[in-house]
Amino acid sequence: MKSFILFLSLLTLQCLRATSRTCHVDDETGLLEFKRGITHDPSGILASWKPGTDCCTWAGITCLYNDRVTAVWVQGQPDKPDGFLSGTISPSLAKLRSLDGLYLTDLRNITGQFPVWLYGLSNLTYVYLQNVPLSGRLPTDIGKLGTQLDVLSLAGNRFTGSIPASLSQLTGLTQLNLAGNLITGKFPIGIGSLRNLTQLQLHNNQLSQPIPEIFSSIHQLRFLNLSHNKFSGKIPNSISSLSSTLAFLELGHNSLAGQIPSFLGNFQTLDTLDLSHNNFTGPVPKTFSNLTKIFNLDLSHNSLSDPFPVMNVKGIESLDLSNNNFHLGKIPNWVTLSPIIYSLKLAKCGIKINLTNWKPKETYFYDFIDLSENQISGSPIPLLNRTEYLVGFRAAGNRLSFDLGKLKFAGTMKELDLSRNLVFGGVPNSVAGLEKLDLSRNSLCGKLPPTKFPASAFVGNKCLCGSPLPACK
Repeated sequence: MKSFILFLSLLTLQCLRATSRTCHVDDETGLLEFKRGITHDPSGILASWKPGTDCCTWAGITCLYNDRVTAVWVQGQPDKPDGFLSGTISPSLAKLRSLDGLYLTDLRNITGQFPVWLYGLSNLTYVYLQNVPLSGRLPTDIGKLGTQLDVLSLAGNRFTGSIPASLSQLTGLTQLNLAGNLITGKFPIGIGSLRNLTQLQLHNNQLSQPIPEIFSSIHQLRFLNLSHNKFSGKIPNSISSLSSTLAFLELGHNSLAGQIPSFLGNFQTLDTLDLSHNNFTGPVPKTFSNLTKIFNLDLSHNSLSDPFPVMNVKGIESLDLSNNNFHLGKIPNWVTLSPIIYSLKLAKCGIKINLTNWKPKETYFYDFIDLSENQISGSPIPLLNRTEYLVGFRAAGNRLSFDLGKLKFAGTMKELDLSRNLVFGGVPNSVAGLEKLDLSRNSLCGKLPPTKFPASAFVGNKCLCGSPLPACK
């Protein structure tokens, strides 16, 4: 009996110790000093960080072993006007010696440069400093972050200068994201040393010169986004070595030129291909018929020419072939038969059909359709009256002829452009709920309903009147 009572006493004592235990004093000090560096926290993101309480219980703090802080998550709330922090990132976080993950995202109003004190944290594996926004040049010795680092994401800041060569020393990286900064210079050849990379995102910067031939050494790459830069030259041949792994290839909005390489048709797992807004010429390779699993294809705003290959894709979701030199004649069957398509953009593609007779297999998912600058006749009513979630419809510069008053507007509709057609009838009251509207140069007639749109949205019609046009007689 005595031994049982002793056992209960020891168990109670152990429980009391466990419940009274707090995080390591260095961790608490480091976190509270970080909080003191924050000058404005209007939504109380750090409200639970109070002296004398267990910092392992604070919002955004994780302690996995020995009561040491292993992760710090401080996230703003972009959907709330006051969901941000102002101030600086205190170097006191270097006191968190067991830290393996630092996640500071969407803070929106933090100032300062890259925190070089991170070099002293030997367990650091994940660094997310996204939309903070920090500024200045990336340090030349950024490679001191160590080979244990798995993820480095510095997206959405204001970093300038070139990508440091020492980045090649971070050989443990699987994800590198420097998107949405002001980085200049060329694509560093040293990235080819990061053999474990699965994601490389350098989009929305000011990088220039040709993309180097470095991809044959990065065999596990699945996401490559270099769009919205100033890259020139051709698509590197070494990208062909990624045919069995790459799922997302985004090179749009650059100055790339030449013909689209035929090896892109051999990519077995390609989900998304964006080559838009470049200077590509010639026909699309016949090998594209092998891209049976592609969901998103954007070749718009180039100088590509006929013939366009017959695709064997089973379900395209998003397609944009606009503003090339194509003469498709009709909307391709593989588009018409897609059960999951939601975005179709075929502006200036040489399409000559009667839209009344176009019967796509599925219209439920459509949210945007652009058929502008073609030779399309008939009426869009059978198509648009079957859509539930359409946000935008553009068909300017065609030969559409129908009564606008019979057009059903989806509750989600925000944009409608039917300018330069043969549309007749009156303008319905429902257009007032749109955000963008152009009905100019048609055969519309009657008094306009009250809207916020300027006269340019209605000029060139047969007999429209009323504000913002001249008053009806």
